[in-house]
Amino acid sequence: MPHLTDYVSPDWARAVLITVDTQNDFTLHGAPGEVLGTLDAVPQMQRLVRAFRELDKPIIHVVRIYLPDASNVDNCRRRDFELKKQIAVAGTNGTELVDELKPSPQIRLDTQLLLSGGLQLIGRNEWIMYKPRWGAFFETLLERHLKELGSNTLVVCGCNFPNCPRSTIYEASERNFRIVLVTDAVSGVYDRALVELQNIGVSVLRSAACIVSLQS
Repeated sequence: MPHLTDYVSPDWARAVLITVDTQNDFTLHGAPGEVLGTLDAVPQMQRLVRAFRELDKPIIHVVRIYLPDASNVDNCRRRDFELKKQIAVAGTNGTELVDELKPSPQIRLDTQLLLSGGLQLIGRNEWIMYKPRWGAFFETLLERHLKELGSNTLVVCGCNFPNCPRSTIYEASERNFRIVLVTDAVSGVYDRALVELQNIGVSVLRSAACIVSLQS
C-alpha cells in the first residue's frame, strides 16, 4: 500500500515558486498596508527566487491590485477605501513588487493586462499574475498555467500567511498539488498553522533546506 509521502512529497523536478503579495504597500516600513515581518522575510524570498532562476524553473509572483473606485475591493477593505485609506492602488508605486524579487528594478506592473486576467512575462520563465481575492486560484488562470508548465509542486512564500498564502495553499491542496511552505520566507506564520498544514500533507521547510533539495 502506498505511503502518504508517495502522494505529497515535493517533486523538485516539477516545482514552481509562488510569491504572494510581496508588494511595496504591504512590505516596506511605514507603508499604508505594512504587514509586520514581511520585510524581514524578503532576503529569504530573494534567495529562493535566485535559486529558481539559476535552475530555469518557473516563478509566478501573485499580486493584489485595487481600483481607485473600490469596485474590485474585498468587502472587509471597502470601508477603508471609502475613507481614503487606500493600499495597492492601480498605477501607484505601492502596488509594485519589491525590487528584491524582480529580475530588474525597472520592471513595472502591466496593470491593464493583469486586471484583464493575463499573465505578465517578466523573465525567461517568470510571470506576474493578479488575483482578485485571497487565494491565487480563485477566478484566475493559475491552475491552467501550472498544468501547461507541467508543474505539480508549489513552493509558497510571501506576505501574511493567515490570509493569502494560507488560502492559496488550501486551494492548491484541493487540486491535488504537492505543496511546500517556506517558513522563514513568509510573514505571519505561527506554530499551530504549521501542524495543521503538515496534517494535510504540506511540507514545511526553511529556505536553506528548500534550496538544497531543489538543487539536488
